[in-house]
Formats: sequence, C-alpha cells, structure tokens
Amino acid sequence: MTQRFNINKPRVFAAAVFLSLCSLAQAEVAVIVNPKSSLGTLTPDQAASLFLGKSVTLPSGSAVALTDLPDSSAVREQFYSKAAGKTSAQVKAAWSRLTFSGKATPPKELASAADVKKYVAANVDAIGYIEKAAVDGSVKVVLTVE
Repeated sequence: MTQRFNINKPRVFAAAVFLSLCSLAQAEVAVIVNPKSSLGTLTPDQAASLFLGKSVTLPSGSAVALTDLPDSSAVREQFYSKAAGKTSAQVKAAWSRLTFSGKATPPKELASAADVKKYVAANVDAIGYIEKAAVDGSVKVVLTVE
C-alpha cells in the first residue's frame, strides 16, 4: 500500500510569497549616477533632499536630472522609507505641493529599474536608485541604503 503525501498548495504558495517578501525587504538599494559624474558619494540626508525636492543641485552645484521608479515599486517604497523616512503617500503629497507652487519638478518616473539604469548611464547629470544587485559597470553607486 502506497501512501500519498498531500501537500497543501495554498500553504506552500503563502510560504513562497513570504520568503520572497523577506528577501526583498532585506535588499539593498543603490543610488546611482553616470560614471562620468563628478559626484563621489551622497549621504542619506543629501539623497532625501534631492528626491524630496528640497535641493535641485548636486552638492557640487551642478544641476541634476532625477529619476524615480513607479509608485507600485517595492524598491521605491524601501528607498523613500530608509533614505527619507517617508511613505509613498507622503512623498507624493510633498511633490504635489512643490509642483503646484512651481518650486520644483518631480523626478522623471520610469517604468523599471532597467529603464532607470539605462537613463542614468546615458545622462551625465542623471541620478536614480535601483536594487544594488542590478548595478553593473554602466553606472556608479554613490549611496547604498539598507
């Protein structure tokens, strides 16, 4: 007589989703610039200032072209949470105020990390953020956020 083991598929699926979320929660986010950029490093405060529209230039004084991931991106949520201490809703509200008042233009939202990396690699004044595991020689890391 052969016994069959009944694997509870919903539990297996839930465990897989949980493990995926745990690994994503622990992923490092890299703030990236073009390799030709003169920027050496950024502090989390400097990154927050740029990505929240409080500063429109790099510490060197040069103009900056910010890129952002979509609202639905877990990497975006992690970046703003860790670097700026803000939720997506708070970031969106801050940019709405700045845009309405004419004080700043929000970052260019790109569809994926690959698009952000491609844009930054092609534009010397660009800055963005992606998962650190996606970094290659086409961009330079100036800050890592855990």
